[in-house]
Amino acid sequence: MALRQQLIQKLEQRLSPQQIQLMKLLQVPTMELDQRIKQELEENPALEEGQEIEEDDFDNQDDYDADDADDNDFDISDYLDDDVADYKTQANNQSKDDEERVIPLSGEQTFQERLTEQLHLLYLDEKQFVIADIIIGNLDESGYLNRSIEAIVDDLAFSMNIDATEQEVDAVLALVQELEPAGVGARNLKECLLLQLRRKQDGDIVRFTALKIVENFFEEFTKKHYERIAKKLEIEDQDLKEAIDEILRCNPKPGGSMREAAKNHQQIIPDFTLFEHEGRIELSLNSRNAPDLKVNRDYENMLRSYAEGAKSSKADKEAFQFVKQKLDGAKWFIDAIRQRQQTLLLTMGAILEYQEAYFLSGDETKLKPMILKDIADIVELDISTVSRVANSKYVQTNYGIFSLKYFFSESLSTDSGEEVSTREVKKILSDAIAAEDKHSPLTDEKLMDLLKEKGYNIARRTVAKYREQLQIPVARMRKEL
Repeated sequence: MALRQQLIQKLEQRLSPQQIQLMKLLQVPTMELDQRIKQELEENPALEEGQEIEEDDFDNQDDYDADDADDNDFDISDYLDDDVADYKTQANNQSKDDEERVIPLSGEQTFQERLTEQLHLLYLDEKQFVIADIIIGNLDESGYLNRSIEAIVDDLAFSMNIDATEQEVDAVLALVQELEPAGVGARNLKECLLLQLRRKQDGDIVRFTALKIVENFFEEFTKKHYERIAKKLEIEDQDLKEAIDEILRCNPKPGGSMREAAKNHQQIIPDFTLFEHEGRIELSLNSRNAPDLKVNRDYENMLRSYAEGAKSSKADKEAFQFVKQKLDGAKWFIDAIRQRQQTLLLTMGAILEYQEAYFLSGDETKLKPMILKDIADIVELDISTVSRVANSKYVQTNYGIFSLKYFFSESLSTDSGEEVSTREVKKILSDAIAAEDKHSPLTDEKLMDLLKEKGYNIARRTVAKYREQLQIPVARMRKEL
């Protein structure tokens, strides 16, 4: 196929580097914005922190610095003396008999390290220790052994060159299951509960009943068929309740307690603050979202001197381009931060005006149905821009700290034709379930009838969907003795 040239005229939309930078800055939360600003300050020497100084003040500052430098002139050579011997600048005030005391740095132990440390307290030979170490290494974060004994035997043969039988691995696993915390090394939830209940056995009838329930009626226990368990064990409801409470006090994830304690919890810093003043809600932006940034005056003067002078050499041209690029980047970044502040305030102001009834009362049922398009039409911005603003942003109110996404919800029509928020329906559902009789919890069918009585015409599958979104189990799993 022969090559040929042709002219094609087409229309396409492209984002400028400034627009891309603004879109990226819009969606970052406050903590990430701090890191982004620090990164820009390190990479761009033409950008610095501080308020912008007026031209006259800047000139006066230069005069003051020059006069001050003349009055306090010094020679740095007065502070340097190359003739001083090294031994005169060293000191050794510690004898050989002195004990060196150093404060050790504390380090968090992992779950596996804690178990391996306990292995040294057991009387194990070298082969048993290696098998136990392999078993501990195969435990998951919850403390369960999810690998089969056959697979562990194969690992020992191929990776450690140790010939072990399944009976030997089972025997070492039983020793590992005696370590702390109780329940570690279990292969399923039933075994985990049994290990903990057996360790608690002290002749108490309640713990003995709990052990028998897990041993013989575990499936009925998980499905909460309490009547069937009581009938087969021939015990009263009160005795069954005490045994169930004993089972519920066991830890289903013995290895997860240490993991939760060592987990780093993310601190939420609100981007907006709402406070009531004389019956009106006022909005303020977090100061971290409005940092003081300015362009370095030295780089501006450098660019001016390069522009006025003759750029004859290649080095001068490259220096001029470098300074110009850094100055443009600093100005673009400052403008992007200012546009971010304006967009955040504009969008949050529209949300505040739209949901003013909620912010004044804190009543969740007063939340209006609101989608991204509603706010986008008010602020005259694209829906994607509003979505970026609502992403990972938080507002502090008199009733707590909420994510901006919390205020967005779909609409639902009542029998009277009124548009209400689905958040209102979920609030009614959660209140009804919280006030229900736990001995006979409300089914989805009864919840649907309850909502219809209040004027909300909702199907049963919709009730089930809202209940799952609220992370509320079905009626059978909410039943208590």
